Amino acid sequence: MAGLGRGRRRGQDSSGFYWPGFVDAMAQLLLVITFLLSVFMITQFLQAREISGQDSALSRLRSEISELTELLALEKSSKAEVETTLAALTDDLKSARDETSQLQGVVDTFRSQGNEAGTQLSALQQRLEGEKKVSSEALARVELLNQQIAALRRQIGALNDALEAAEKQDQESRSQIVDLGRRLNVALAQRVQELNRFRSEFFGRLRRILANRDDIRVVGDRFVFQSEVLFAKGAAALSPTGQLEIAKLAVAMQQLVREIPEDLNWVLQVDGHTDDDPINTPLFPSNWVLSSARAIAVVEALAEQGIPPQHLVAAGFGEFQPIDPGVSEDAKTRNRRIELKLTTR
Repeated sequence: MAGLGRGRRRGQDSSGFYWPGFVDAMAQLLLVITFLLSVFMITQFLQAREISGQDSALSRLRSEISELTELLALEKSSKAEVETTLAALTDDLKSARDETSQLQGVVDTFRSQGNEAGTQLSALQQRLEGEKKVSSEALARVELLNQQIAALRRQIGALNDALEAAEKQDQESRSQIVDLGRRLNVALAQRVQELNRFRSEFFGRLRRILANRDDIRVVGDRFVFQSEVLFAKGAAALSPTGQLEIAKLAVAMQQLVREIPEDLNWVLQVDGHTDDDPINTPLFPSNWVLSSARAIAVVEALAEQGIPPQHLVAAGFGEFQPIDPGVSEDAKTRNRRIELKLTTR
């Protein structure tokens, strides 16, 4: 500026010399340009520096964006998982609500049942009290029964001892019973032989008394009268001839009664038989009735003659036990009969 002043002064001094002024102006312009260039350079430097800083910031931003992108991707993945989990939880929540609704229904049911159960429980408690009372009585009974059982056991023990003694005696008694059985068999055989002897004697006496008539005979162990000797045809009342024959029979029986020992249990069995001609009358609707009535008539007649009734037996056989299977009149005559048999009772 000092130079510019000097130039001005010099121009003024040189009376309007133009070139120095121009140079001075140019110098001033150059200074301004230099200043402007300096400012521009500084501005560019600052801009470059700022741009460099922006690049660094941009790089950092890009790095951060990349990280954010990765985080976003992770977040999306997490979101998907969360959405899946949320959907599952939603389903679970729905199921839980359904179950809650069902449980609520069950609870309501239980509540209604609980009221009934309460009533039942009260009744059960009353029954329990009654059962307790019964149980106490039952325990007393059980105690009494235990005492009775103990007494019974003692009695059973005594009975077992007695049984053992009885078994021992039984073994001894069995041998005695066997011996008695043998003796009884011998005695029975003797009795049978004795009864046979009396039967033989009785039949012998009857033969002598009845004079060996053809219509009175011995068949095996039986003495046989033809019915016509004692009864009319179709009748059960003894004829006069029959009464005489029964009287003769009673004489032989009376002698036999006096001779047979009292301990010999004997009977005179009187059996009535008919032929197979049918009979149907008010008195005798069948041959069975007729044969029984004839046997009874003989027994009653013997009892009237003094034969003990306890030694007399009457039986009727009708036409069902013939001794002659023929159909002739002779066969029918033989089948119509009264049989006497001395036997044991």
